Amino acid sequence: MNSQLFSKINITTKFIFVFVFFSTFFSVTNSVFAQKKDFIVVLDAGHGGKDPGKVGYKKSKEKEIALKIVLQIGKLLEKEKGIKVIYTRKTDVFVDLWERGRIANKADANLFVSIHCNAHNSQAYGAETWVLGTHANKQNFEVAKAENAVILLEDNYQKNYKGFDPNSPESVIGLTLMQEEYLDQSIQLASIIQKGLTKDLKRKDRGVKQAGFVVLHQTYMPSVLIETGFITNKIEGPFLNSKIGQQKFSREIYKNILKYIQQLNLNTVKNDRVITEIPKKTKGKVIEKKGVNGLGNVVFKVQIASGSRKLETKPYNFKGLKDIERVKVGKTYKYYLGLTQSYSKIKELQKLAKSKGFRTAFIVAFKNGKKIPVNNILKKT
Repeated sequence: MNSQLFSKINITTKFIFVFVFFSTFFSVTNSVFAQKKDFIVVLDAGHGGKDPGKVGYKKSKEKEIALKIVLQIGKLLEKEKGIKVIYTRKTDVFVDLWERGRIANKADANLFVSIHCNAHNSQAYGAETWVLGTHANKQNFEVAKAENAVILLEDNYQKNYKGFDPNSPESVIGLTLMQEEYLDQSIQLASIIQKGLTKDLKRKDRGVKQAGFVVLHQTYMPSVLIETGFITNKIEGPFLNSKIGQQKFSREIYKNILKYIQQLNLNTVKNDRVITEIPKKTKGKVIEKKGVNGLGNVVFKVQIASGSRKLETKPYNFKGLKDIERVKVGKTYKYYLGLTQSYSKIKELQKLAKSKGFRTAFIVAFKNGKKIPVNNILKKT
């Protein structure tokens, strides 16, 4: 075999190898991306088990109506390509509020939708959709307090909620901080759902409102709580308790969840979590408490949150985290965890903060009280 022919065969073989390699690579890569494209919706049927929720017309129970609506919404969504549905409950069982949030967080869900029914001692009626926020008035706080009171039925609720008092306005204020980055999307979803319920389903419009619902506070994704209607109303109650009524509510909510997802796609809004400043890997190098290679005045902290609200630095406002520092920068308050010269220690604290739900927690460095880039310090180690 002459050298020219051998060279051609060799080149051809290399070409085939490269082609097969990249074909396999893109096949695997596309498969991975395809797996990540699922839009995860967590559906939460309010109350359940030993907690019946509100009791309405002809002894209808909120827990039963909410569950039936949720299961029908889920069945419709499951038929949609690229949407994965997760339920906090599919039967008549009691689920702690913190557990409902944990289910959504563990799934890294894109949406959390909680279904409820309203009640009143008058003949009030109509639909309203809630997002997490501080009580704008006493009435909104009372609504949140009524829903949050279910934590008193939970085992070890003092431990799970770290000093949170469902009867305290101050506790409710602390719930909003982690949800601030998702509030706009929550309001967008709530507005779409509320418009659908009032315009298409002809429900009285009671508006999009904000209050400190614990079940929404436990999640770190766009989240809404829907009060479908009043089961105590002599007209709306029987409608909610009927098969046709539940089908209409289910289809309307399903339709508007799809509308929200379509708007996200049109606006090219990414569903990935927000990632802020994270230092590069240090290739195994550890910075000890004595300082950073002679830079003894450098200290590290973990920034876990920032916002316009001045919060008490108590554990119940920060998922049980202790020793939180609050610093005012302009009109914004920044909240830090930890103070150490050890980079390995601050990495551990960052990991702890993320495990508590502060997914965007990041490390910051200060020298002589002045903030400096973390990477500048790491490059000198």
